[in-house]
Amino acid sequence: MGNRVKPVELDPNYRNKNFEEVTKNLTEDKAIEEASRCLNCKNPRCVQGCPVNINIPGFIAQLKDGKIQEAGDVIRQTSLLPSVCGRVCPQERQCEGKCVLGIKSEPIAIGALERFVGDNSSAKIEKAAPTGKKVAIIGSGCAGITAAADLAKAGHDVTVFEALHAFGGVLRYGIPPFRLPRTALDTELEGLRKLGVKLEKNVVIGKSLTIQDLKNDGFDAIFICSGAGLPKMLHIEGENLNGVYSANEFLTRVNLMKAQEESSPTPIYIGKKVAVVGGGNTAMDAARVAKRVGFEDVTIVYRRSEAELPARLEEIRHAKEEGIQFKLLHSPLEILGEENYVKALKLQVMELGEPDESGRRSPVPVEGQIVEMPVDVVIVALGTNPNPIIQRSAKNDNLELETDKKGYIVVDNETGKTSIEGVFAGGDVAPTGTSNAINAMGAGKRAARAINEYLK
Repeated sequence: MGNRVKPVELDPNYRNKNFEEVTKNLTEDKAIEEASRCLNCKNPRCVQGCPVNINIPGFIAQLKDGKIQEAGDVIRQTSLLPSVCGRVCPQERQCEGKCVLGIKSEPIAIGALERFVGDNSSAKIEKAAPTGKKVAIIGSGCAGITAAADLAKAGHDVTVFEALHAFGGVLRYGIPPFRLPRTALDTELEGLRKLGVKLEKNVVIGKSLTIQDLKNDGFDAIFICSGAGLPKMLHIEGENLNGVYSANEFLTRVNLMKAQEESSPTPIYIGKKVAVVGGGNTAMDAARVAKRVGFEDVTIVYRRSEAELPARLEEIRHAKEEGIQFKLLHSPLEILGEENYVKALKLQVMELGEPDESGRRSPVPVEGQIVEMPVDVVIVALGTNPNPIIQRSAKNDNLELETDKKGYIVVDNETGKTSIEGVFAGGDVAPTGTSNAINAMGAGKRAARAINEYLK
């Protein structure tokens, strides 16, 4: 079947100094060549591996014949975001991970093909007759964009409320441009506007407006997909020193506010040495951004071994190529300071013990082995919890919005229904699986179907 086509990547010593997209798009010839490797299986396991069940053999068959727009039409029957998902989805654990070719050879490069098609085709605007129903979407990330598109196509009057001054949610403030160019994101958002979706920025639901306000304003259904913006911290001594950032803050300030530029009114401190604590995609993003904004020595600190790193293999490889160091089997004990600024990170040396509930081997301390690592800045990338603003404001309005002990909104897994009549939730604010773009899209599609049924 031939070898898998590999996209061109920028030289690491060039790309680690700028925010240009690292992986280039396939040419048309290369995309068709790769599409021609597809076996067009009768039982397409790749579709089963996709959380939104894109007709992968269908779009690849069109591409194989050089019909790029038709391939885009097939994808957009289920996904409005091919340019985004082709770049940021963990294909190796989803569609490509199920590809039959991967058993004895290399799987089809489904992500690269989806991205190529998304970048080289346009969305067709097809809408049902107006229903007269109004729907509010709280949050403009993957779940919100997906739900808004499906609901607008069904003929509803849809308004998306975004708390920040730019749309896209974590796609814009969390993922750096060298992984997801803003032109690709803006093109996908323009598709929403063409569908008639109204986008309202700088509106913090829970502060600017409440759930009750939206109900009073005549919204017949509400979908909460505000994400999980509250960072998890280490809860160790020294965490309040100057020079300690959450990955959320660090990435938002660079990606959204250009805080690395001298003209920025809210600049970040750029030292020589930074430790990024964590091993997921966000940790890789933070480390690679730190390298680009001027830190000379960037180190990922992770308490397990490389085999347990949860980040995508491609992101780990890119980080290594760009000069990011990895200090594995080390766990932070204390952040040491001098005159209220970070000076060093005290680390406990670890070893792997028995597997934990997730199947990963649990790290355990090696008695008596503690080291100090000189650093100027510490970036904590340990994940997030939901911001409690909406939940608190609902309670103040005597609306019983049920949450779990961690603050996530409790929903029906199939429909996204919450404990409030006409209010649905999904994505990271009400997680029902792994937190990533395509799963959030799946939550948006489920909620849109349920809201359609509810509005009937």
